[in-house]
Amino acid sequence: MFLVADVPAPLRGVVRRLVAYDERATDPVRRRQAPGATCTLVIGLADPLLVDGTALGSFAGGLTDVPALTEFRGHQRGLQADLTPGGALRLFGTPLPGTVPLDALGPAWARLPGRLAELPGWAARLTALAGTLTALLDGAPPDPEVRRAWSLLESSAGRVPVGSIAADVGWSRRHLSRRFGTQLGLSPTTAGRVLRFRRAADLLVPPAGTAAVVRRIADVAADCGFADHAHLDREFAALAGCSPRAYVAGWADVAVDPAEVTRTP
Repeated sequence: MFLVADVPAPLRGVVRRLVAYDERATDPVRRRQAPGATCTLVIGLADPLLVDGTALGSFAGGLTDVPALTEFRGHQRGLQADLTPGGALRLFGTPLPGTVPLDALGPAWARLPGRLAELPGWAARLTALAGTLTALLDGAPPDPEVRRAWSLLESSAGRVPVGSIAADVGWSRRHLSRRFGTQLGLSPTTAGRVLRFRRAADLLVPPAGTAAVVRRIADVAADCGFADHAHLDREFAALAGCSPRAYVAGWADVAVDPAEVTRTP
């Protein structure tokens, strides 16, 4: 079961997606979670999830340029909020260094899984999670120049040169790199690289709830601004830890069927 909720107005620009999930598996389900444009908040309400071999119940993760391998067997249920990098800064007060257990982020975060588990259904839990995120949204947002730089990178899928972005926001390239990294956790150069890769990965394996379209890897490389198939292969090896073909094959049996995704206000 995958239940996607509308993002309420106070969280727009902070939260990209709110989803409740409930999965059962007798055999291990392994997923290669490649880096992308979102930070992640997971509230686990059943068995822990193995993340790179570490058992985690509830956790948050920031922007990264390395993949994570997740695995579970048994029962996985809980809620997930996909956050914008600027939204994560406002919620947590600092870029997260990789994956962080929720109880390490403070008492309000540590209490959240227990509070949500006591509620009678998924709609109530999603509503409560949205309310909690709104209440905790008291951190300073990124600088306007950093927000503009991220917007240019994201809208172009990482294809705008950093020098052009620095000129657009009126900062030196060095100052932009320092402020961007301090507030979002990656340099603009690395963020652009991740965004180019993410665009290619999403074309090859569409996100949960969207219909799959078979695409040739060479065509995806051209569409996303890579020099050729070999260039895309190198970026997948660096950022996903495997080839594009292996990435697609790895998701073939574990991707979410769009028919399983329902939406609720």
